[in-house]
Amino acid sequence: MLRKARVGDVKTIHRMINISAGQGAMLPRSLMDIYSSLRDFFVYIDEGTQSIVGICAMNIIWENLAEIRSLFVDEEYRHRGIGKKLVEACISEAITLDLFRIFTLTITPKFFISLGFKEVERTTLSEKIWSDCFRCSKYPDYCDEVAMTLEL
Repeated sequence: MLRKARVGDVKTIHRMINISAGQGAMLPRSLMDIYSSLRDFFVYIDEGTQSIVGICAMNIIWENLAEIRSLFVDEEYRHRGIGKKLVEACISEAITLDLFRIFTLTITPKFFISLGFKEVERTTLSEKIWSDCFRCSKYPDYCDEVAMTLEL
């Protein structure tokens, strides 16, 4: 079951993001960051256990640009279409907000290609670089993420 995140989900979202960060797949985030961006998040709930098994956020970067970020699905739930549903929910919300250019930075470009994203040069995303990338320990020389965009 897919739904928007709630305040009671913050600690689980925080745990998932930081598990993924520990694996080098995304940047760590503080609880304060997650509380302040909670409205960006969707969660996917396992109906049997009622536990959150996947998360994804759509962050507005600029008047014409949104980012898909913080995509994480628990290992045992991968390859079941949960990640796709989460990303599609974020894309749908972006369209509702009249945002028709969406991007992501990812270490799994094949997944995003399957959703219609195309690889681009990271330099085309200057808003992202100045808002987040420059704070990353991998920036600029060791970044292993692929920049991808989806034009709607």
